[in-house]
Amino acid sequence: MIVIDPASPVPPFEQLRAQLAAQIQERTLAVGTRLPTIRRLAADLGLAVNTVGRAYRELEDAGMIETRGSAGSFVSAAGEQGRERAHRAAAEYAAVIASVGIDPTEAVHIVQAALNQAVPKLS
Repeated sequence: MIVIDPASPVPPFEQLRAQLAAQIQERTLAVGTRLPTIRRLAADLGLAVNTVGRAYRELEDAGMIETRGSAGSFVSAAGEQGRERAHRAAAEYAAVIASVGIDPTEAVHIVQAALNQAVPKLS
């Protein structure tokens, strides 16, 4: 279920994008799931068509969904491939941490700092 908070300082397209991305990452929306049309979702959520379109475009740019012309938009397998890539990178990082003798707690802090730089927090 998608909920848009009109009182939130986060723009509606970003609220929608973030919620759909979370559902894809959590596998609530499985690979191959057909998403509602932009017009249908806009009407259901009381949003402008352009707002939903922007969220879909950003998800598509991130490889999380793919649009197949008139067939619609679907959850992409590329999102799953990204998860596998992240697992491989984490395993490589863990090996580096072990080889240089960094404490696991410090290693987690290093990752958190990197994530904070790479992914700005929404407030």
